[in-house]
Amino acid sequence: MYPEILGFSFLHTYGVLVAAAFLTALWLAGRLGREAGLNVDAVTNLGIYCALAAIGGAKLMMFAIDIPYYSQHPGEIFSLSSLQAGGVFYGGLIAALAVAIWYMRKTRLPGWKTADVFAPAIALGHGIGRLGCFSAGCCWGVECHRPWAVTFTNPVAHELVGVPLQLAIHPTQLYEAAAEFIIFGLLYWRIRKPHADGGIIGAYLMLYSTARFTVEFFRVHEQGNVMGGAFDTSQWISAGLFVLGAACLWRRRVHTAQARS
Repeated sequence: MYPEILGFSFLHTYGVLVAAAFLTALWLAGRLGREAGLNVDAVTNLGIYCALAAIGGAKLMMFAIDIPYYSQHPGEIFSLSSLQAGGVFYGGLIAALAVAIWYMRKTRLPGWKTADVFAPAIALGHGIGRLGCFSAGCCWGVECHRPWAVTFTNPVAHELVGVPLQLAIHPTQLYEAAAEFIIFGLLYWRIRKPHADGGIIGAYLMLYSTARFTVEFFRVHEQGNVMGGAFDTSQWISAGLFVLGAACLWRRRVHTAQARS
């Protein structure tokens, strides 16, 4: 909608909102970490390392799911449009999880409790980031004839991310942002109640994967679904993360029951 702030070509709304999302999430993780009795400095450093890993992981998955295009146009890998693109969130999440496991073991941060602290922060930050996607026009939806359909008209948005202009489409970015804000509210309420360690991150994985799986049906996928099937890459990853989240909740519930017996 508004890819540039106040018309300045060097000041992109997406970048500003993503920066705001990161700072907000980092602040919230530090606050929740302090309330949980964790080392706030270690939690903050973990957030920074995970953010850097997420950037790289999101880019790598963006290239991986569209290998045919980038193999035919290798120069696009290092193009300005690729550098400006946010990438695929799931690639960033997986990379961030891997770095988080490594760093928590290195600093001996309690894994489950630390993961719980970051879950609401990730949801809130991701919701703000999706507002940036809407401003830029990326991650757009399929054609829509509902009253809430949106139409992009700014040629800068088309030039930057390729969003179609003068076409009513689903505001998939807003769908996901709304889902993330609801998830944040639920997790923030839950984490402040008595809970088993690991329960918050497990709930986040299940809730977000369900929301993402659903939103994907309304998004445009130029690379098509996996092997021409019914689901795309993000939906298959969503299914895997849902199972992982359910396993986290089940494992922690069993552990809590055993501790009480």
